[in-house]
Amino acid sequence: MSDGAATPDTPPLDSPDGNRQPAPRHARGIDRLLAVMACLRDPERGCPWDVEQRFETIAPYTIEEAYEVAEAIRNADMGELCDELGDLLLQVVYHAQMAAEDRQFDFDTVALRVADKMIRRHPHVFGEEVVASADAQTLNWEQQKEAERAAKAAAEGRTPSALDGLALGLPALMRAAKLQKRAARVGFDWPDAGPVFAKIDEEIDELKRELERDAPDARVRDELGDLLFTVANLARKLGIDPEEALRETNAKFERRFRRIEDALAERGLSADGCDLDELESLWQDAKRHDR
Repeated sequence: MSDGAATPDTPPLDSPDGNRQPAPRHARGIDRLLAVMACLRDPERGCPWDVEQRFETIAPYTIEEAYEVAEAIRNADMGELCDELGDLLLQVVYHAQMAAEDRQFDFDTVALRVADKMIRRHPHVFGEEVVASADAQTLNWEQQKEAERAAKAAAEGRTPSALDGLALGLPALMRAAKLQKRAARVGFDWPDAGPVFAKIDEEIDELKRELERDAPDARVRDELGDLLFTVANLARKLGIDPEEALRETNAKFERRFRRIEDALAERGLSADGCDLDELESLWQDAKRHDR
C-alpha cells in the first residue's frame, strides 16, 4: 500500500498462546520480511532494542551493510552476497517501517517511487526514444538527473548548482572525487594531470610551513585536507577510483603487517617489543614476499 499507513500488507499473525508470529514461511519473501519487521517494532511485544531505534541510529548500519555487499562482490562469494543483500534489504525495510509508523511513507511507496524513477530515466526502454549505445545512455541518464535536480532547486526557490545531489554522508575521499567530477563538467578542471602534480607539491609545501611555525591544529588540518583533496583530483585525472585505490592499499598494508606479526610470533616476540630497525627489516621481507 502507498498511503502511509503504519502496517505492512501482510500483518503479523497471533498464535493461540498470544505470542506474535511473523507471516507464515510459505509467504512471499518480502511480505514475510515486512511482517517480521512489524513484529520487531511492536511497542508492546517487540524487541526492546528495535523499538527504541530511530533513523539516525540505524543509518550507520545501513552504510555498513552497503560496504559488506561490496566486499562480498569483491570476494566473488555468491552465498555471502545473497546474505549481505538480505541484510541491506532489511535496512530499507527498517527505515520504511519507521516512516510508516510516523505516517510519512511505507515500503510500497519506496518501491513504487523508485520504479517510477527508473521508467522516467529509461525512455528508450519504456517509451519511444532511441538510444544508440551505452555511452549515449549514460549521457541521457545524467541529463535526466540534472533536470530532476534543477526542478528540485526551483521548487526550493534557490539557484541550481552543479554540485547538487551529492550526499554529505559519502566517504570523504569518494565525495571529493565526485565534487571534482561535477565541477569538471562545467569546465572547472585542469586539462591534464601535469598541473595536479604541481598543485600537490604546492600543498605539501604549505603543510610543511604550517608545521614549521607550529600552527594551530585547525590550520594544519586545513592544509592536510587540501593535500588529500588534490590527491583525490590526481586519481580522477588518472582514471583511478581513489576510494578503491586506498582500499587496496589498506588491504596490502594489513596483509604485510600481519606477516610481520606472524614472523615475530615464530620467535616468541611481538611488535611492541622490537625496535624500528628490526620492524623495518621485517617489513621489507614482507614486501618481497608480497611481490
